[in-house]
Amino acid sequence: MLAKMITDEEVGVCVSGGLSSLAVAAWLAASGVSTRAFIADIGQANRDEISLLARSLEAAGIPAVVVDLRDRMAQMAVDLVRYLARYEGGYWNTTGASRLVLVEGLTVAMREAGCGVLAHGCVGGGNDQLRFERYTAALAPGLRVFAPWPDPELRQRFPDRSAMEEYVQRRGLARDGRSTADYSVDGSLAGFAHEGTALEGLEVPDTAVRPFLTVLPRLAPDQPETVAVGFDRGQPVQIGGQPSGPRALLESANALAGRHGIGLHSVVENRINGTKCRGVYEAPGLDLLGFCVDRVYQVTIGKEARQLLSSLSELIGRSVYEGKYFDTEIRAARAAADVITDSASANVEVDIYKGSVSFRGISHHGSRPLPARQTRFTGGGHIWKVTA
Repeated sequence: MLAKMITDEEVGVCVSGGLSSLAVAAWLAASGVSTRAFIADIGQANRDEISLLARSLEAAGIPAVVVDLRDRMAQMAVDLVRYLARYEGGYWNTTGASRLVLVEGLTVAMREAGCGVLAHGCVGGGNDQLRFERYTAALAPGLRVFAPWPDPELRQRFPDRSAMEEYVQRRGLARDGRSTADYSVDGSLAGFAHEGTALEGLEVPDTAVRPFLTVLPRLAPDQPETVAVGFDRGQPVQIGGQPSGPRALLESANALAGRHGIGLHSVVENRINGTKCRGVYEAPGLDLLGFCVDRVYQVTIGKEARQLLSSLSELIGRSVYEGKYFDTEIRAARAAADVITDSASANVEVDIYKGSVSFRGISHHGSRPLPARQTRFTGGGHIWKVTA
């Protein structure tokens, strides 16, 4: 039994409120392993729900530590926007981004508590198992990682999610009510990912999803709403005319875009292990901000630099998915993207309406001159005119 390998060590379990991580934490504690639960608040639930989760773990005899990582999660999200770091050119992989933030923040707390092992409840052989291993190796190399599901005894005890659900309920643990035996939600301030029995069928429409941050476009208001977003060197810094830090700005963007049905993506993605899997993702705020910053780059960045940025964006987006954000080539790619986007400062105005974003206008306010631009009709209509 793998758990016997860690019985003499202090084990920190990353607990999210989902069935798997709760079942693993409770099972390890019941197996005689010195277990502590570490709960990252990345905006996946409100503070009362997170406090209730911590109290239920304490009542079950599992010490719990809550670490507020909402600001770090928000900064990571706006970095994705600045780099246009989407996965496979289509959607924001907020799950992969959140794993970076979890490991970065929770390993500090685990070490302070004397833990020598990090445990998680991630699905065996999946993306998240690799992400936790790679980020722990990069950020906390002295910490061992315990992946539970290769353990045959644990798989025998929990052959499916129904068994986990029954066990968690019997132990009195406060799980996330959005996650059931046949449906799973993983989320943060940046966005939410939905998986489930029904969604694994490719013939099932994404209307089977129960969105959390957005609404189905057909249920959005019948009138468009105009939104202004300001950028400084590619980073969003104000929305609706109000300067904001990353967290407040992301929350505002989520609220604005979400009520208009922005940001729901049904994806059959290429996974790290070479297989494909279907999921539905919602990141309304990032979709809104990403649309706007793309327009800023169209205006402020020259042709060759824009082509290079597109390549860098693809590379960085894939690294977020694969858990390689701190690899040498990705750090170099981010440094290059920082140079390219240094001149990208502008205000963008858009309309949002029933799942779509449309461009209204842009005003440049950076200190650097814009690339040369040609106009025709302002020069009489019969000759191109070049303006700086």
